[in-house]
Amino acid sequence: MSEPGFTETGTARIHILHEGYVREVREGNRVGSTVVLIIDGERVIVVDPGMVADRGALVSALTAAGPAPGDVTDVVFSHHHPDHTVNAALFPSADIHDHWATYRDDLWVDREPGDLALTGSVRLVATPGHTNEDITTLAATPDGVYACTHAWSAPSGSTAGPSGPHQACVQA
Repeated sequence: MSEPGFTETGTARIHILHEGYVREVREGNRVGSTVVLIIDGERVIVVDPGMVADRGALVSALTAAGPAPGDVTDVVFSHHHPDHTVNAALFPSADIHDHWATYRDDLWVDREPGDLALTGSVRLVATPGHTNEDITTLAATPDGVYACTHAWSAPSGSTAGPSGPHQACVQA
């Protein structure tokens, strides 16, 4: 891991709550973001709670991993497109983080765009690409570091162009 000051192993635990996809259908595209749960100590973090076919299935996957929606302490948006943000309200107690601020109820707390440590094992890192405001969530687990970031993918499997954006969580 080349991120300065970030540990190569840590205490975070990762659970994929929903695997992302892009599927062409006659009416348009079906788009579902990868939704990731990260638990580290008292922090219960959901990354990119975007579009899914069934919100009930998303909540069921969360509770199967342990926490209830009200237990989620933090929601992270990799960027501000609806396919990554639309289900944030499922987690009413959570602080919401993006590339330059944290939002809690009606409080907007600015910070310099870029890095933010949520815990000793979870850090948000500026990674402009899909948008200039993209961030990646790095999570150091006992097995190594995972990066939850935006990835390009089209239904054909091509990684060229914006025809099928979704979020992915991969071991770095």
